[in-house]
Amino acid sequence: MWYVSTRGMSPRVDFEGALFSGYAPDGGLFMPEEVPQLDRETLLEWSTFSYPRLVKELSALFIGPMLIPRDDLNGLIDRAFSRFRHREVVHLARLKDGLNVLELWHGVTYAFKDLSLSCTAQFLQYFLEKRKKHITVVVGTSGDTGSAAIESVQGAKNVDIIVLLPKGHCTKIQELQMTTVLTENVHVFGVEGNSDELDEPIKAVFADVPFVKKYNLMSLNSINWSRILVQMAHFFFAYFRCAPSLHTQPLPLVEVVVPTGAAGNLAAGCIAQKMGLPVHLVAAVNGNDIIHRTVQEGDFSLSKDVKPTLASAMDIQVPYNMERIFWLLSNSDSQMTRTLMEQFKRTHSLSLPKELHGKLSAAVRSVSVLDETILQTMGRCWEENRYLLCPHTAVAVSFHYQQMDRSQPSGPRCCLAPAWAAKFPEAVLAAGLTPETHAEIQALENRETRCTPMRRGDDWTRILRGAIQGLSGRRGSPS
Repeated sequence: MWYVSTRGMSPRVDFEGALFSGYAPDGGLFMPEEVPQLDRETLLEWSTFSYPRLVKELSALFIGPMLIPRDDLNGLIDRAFSRFRHREVVHLARLKDGLNVLELWHGVTYAFKDLSLSCTAQFLQYFLEKRKKHITVVVGTSGDTGSAAIESVQGAKNVDIIVLLPKGHCTKIQELQMTTVLTENVHVFGVEGNSDELDEPIKAVFADVPFVKKYNLMSLNSINWSRILVQMAHFFFAYFRCAPSLHTQPLPLVEVVVPTGAAGNLAAGCIAQKMGLPVHLVAAVNGNDIIHRTVQEGDFSLSKDVKPTLASAMDIQVPYNMERIFWLLSNSDSQMTRTLMEQFKRTHSLSLPKELHGKLSAAVRSVSVLDETILQTMGRCWEENRYLLCPHTAVAVSFHYQQMDRSQPSGPRCCLAPAWAAKFPEAVLAAGLTPETHAEIQALENRETRCTPMRRGDDWTRILRGAIQGLSGRRGSPS
C-alpha cells in the first residue's frame, strides 16, 4: 500500500513513511494511493467482528504484511487496547426512541483519541525499535489530543513529546491531564492563545524541512494518517451494530452523526464510505461552523475569529482534514486540491467548485449547534434516559432530536460520543445537572503540575525551535 500527498508534489511513501511524516513535504496530507473496495461477502464476514478485530483487519489492509507481519500487528493492537476500561473497548448505548450512542471514550484519558493514539504509539515503537531511532513528537491540542498523545508515549525511551495547549481554552480537567504528567520525556507549554493560534508555530517549524529531518520531528495530530486509519473502525463498528439486517438487497443504510472539529473522524468516515460501507454521514459542529457552511453552501472561508463554546475541543477555525475529503471526493485530483488549498492559504476564503460541492453534499449532511441547544440536549437526554452526555456528544445527539421532532422518517442512526461527561463538569452544571464524580479525575487536583508559559508577545516559533534543540542537546547529537 502506497501513500501520496493530496497536493501531488511529493514522492509516494509506504505506511512507515506516512506514519513518521505528518504533513507531506509539499504541505499536503498523505492518503492511500488506492482505496480498497470491500464486497458484500467481506462486509458480512466483518459484521461479527469485535472492535479490536476490525482495527486489525483495516490496519492489515492499509499497512501490508511486508512492513508489519500479521502476528506482530495483532500483538501491537492487543497491547494498544490493553488499558481500556470496557471489555469491548468501545460500547454502544441503546437509548429511547432509536437513539444510539457509540461510546468511544473508555481509554485512559476518557476521550476517543485514546483509540487511535494508543495504536499509533505502538506502530511508532515497532519501527523505532527496529531502526534504533529517536523522535520528538510535537502536538498542538484544543483539549483531548494532548493528554491522549502524552499517555500513549509517556516513559518511552525513544520518544520525547512536546505539547502546546491553549491556556484558558480547555477545561480544567483536560489541562490537568496534561500538566500533571511529570515523566522526563513529556514537555508541556501553555500558550496564551486559542488552538488555531498555537498551530501557527507548529506549522512554521514543520515547514522547515531540513530542521524536521535533523531533529526527527513528527506530529500526532490528526494530520497523521495512522490516526485516520484507526478511526475508520468506528464507522464499521457503528454500522454492524446498528444495521437491522445485512441479508437485504441492497444493504441497508445507517446514518452516523460525527461531532467534529478538525474533521479527522469525518475524513475516516468518508474513506469507509468509499470502501463500500453503506453509511451516510452527518457532520455536527458547534458555533464554529466552517464545515457546516462548506457542506451547505460550498463556502470554505474563515470566520473573523474562533468562538469559545461548551464543546471546546471543536473550537477550530481551520479543519485541515477537509483537504483529505476534497481530494477523495474529487477522484484524487491533486492539482485541483493544491490549487484550492493554496488559494485558501492566501485569501482565507474559498468557494468550492460546483461539482465538488455537489459530491460533498451528497456524501455528508451537516448541522451547527449553539451552546443553548447543547445544554437543552444534555438536559433532555438525562430526562428521557438518565444518561449524561458530554457537550461534544450533545452536538451530535441534538441532530437526532431535531430529526425526531420534525417527524422525519429515517433509518437507523448512530451518534459518536467522543468523550465522557465527567471530563466536562462545568457544562454538566450549566445544563442544571449533577456532574459524575470520579476518584481518578478528582485526584488530578492534588498533583504537582509542570507547564512552561508561551506568552502573548513572545516569539512562539523561536521558543518551540529552542525547546526541540534543547532536547537534542540533552541527549547528545540528533540520532
